[in-house]
Amino acid sequence: MISVEVYQENGYDSREDYLNSLSEDYGVPIDAVYALADVLGPDEDFDGLVSNLQDALCGGWFDETEEDDDDDEDADETGS
Repeated sequence: MISVEVYQENGYDSREDYLNSLSEDYGVPIDAVYALADVLGPDEDFDGLVSNLQDALCGGWFDETEEDDDDDEDADETGS
């Protein structure tokens, strides 16, 4: 298990702060970051987790247009 000091040494308040930062930095939904972090475990936070997020982005797992498409569907339903 990684101690909180490791996150603090890298500029984060905690693991939660670090995971939230990854979500923002990579534009990945926070739920996806947490799910992947849970599977890989804390020992992979600074290596495997980052690599997997990069691979997922390159592989198109997180399509930025999905949110835009959802907004368009909501507009259609309301008649806008």
